[in-house]
Amino acid sequence: MENKERPVWMTDPLVKDIPEKKLQFVEQLFVQGHGKSQKEMMAYLMPMMKKAKAENLTFTPQEMNAAIAAIRKHSTKEELTQIDKILEKSRSKNG
Repeated sequence: MENKERPVWMTDPLVKDIPEKKLQFVEQLFVQGHGKSQKEMMAYLMPMMKKAKAENLTFTPQEMNAAIAAIRKHSTKEELTQIDKILEKSRSKNG
């Protein structure tokens, strides 16, 4: 896995101060969430949030915003639509 090419967004200056483990978690969240329906997304997000908590992965609002901004900056139009769906679902879950 070390030799696997990192997504472009992970090399963006916006996320340079975020630990690698957190970046990998966010990447996994977006990659595996891609193409899921709302119901599938909710079923997917719950275990992922528990996993993050179990691994003591907490994100400051600044870290989350930076990661999302970097991902959006390097995304296609289709990916942006998917990202917006994921974010909307996670916000409605937390709110």
